[in-house]
Amino acid sequence: MSLQIILNLVIAIMWMFLGESYTFDKFLTGYIIGALLLFMLRRFIPDAFYLQRVWKMIKLVLLFIKELLISNIDIVRWVYKPHKDYKPGIFALPTELKSNWEITMLTSLISLTPGTLSVAVSNNNDVIYIHAMDIDNNEIAIEAIKTTFEKAIMEVTR
Repeated sequence: MSLQIILNLVIAIMWMFLGESYTFDKFLTGYIIGALLLFMLRRFIPDAFYLQRVWKMIKLVLLFIKELLISNIDIVRWVYKPHKDYKPGIFALPTELKSNWEITMLTSLISLTPGTLSVAVSNNNDVIYIHAMDIDNNEIAIEAIKTTFEKAIMEVTR
């Protein structure tokens, strides 16, 4: 991926030099042309096209923002609820993530989302223990995290 980024930047700079105009517009035009060239020649480059991974990173950030907004609204509802009937609990989330970076990303996203907190990670990195402020069913919470954050992290890293 880093080779593709460097090639794209080199193509953009060469485009500026060939046009003898050193403006941002020329650089952007060269960058787009370089991205198109890399896309057309992607079968000769060993990695996947790098802009696909960039798009997946953007989707992960947007997913986090969406989950953050939804959980903030839920927290406001719980705080102003007249009858406080919370069901806090700790549940074990089995994870398919393997690397320390992936697990750190998942636990950070969980902890940054209001209402949940990553408590611990097992020694073999297979299970993450999570405290939830209000949890009715462990299986629903596990499935929600697996289909959102864990899936998006695997798309970015693999």
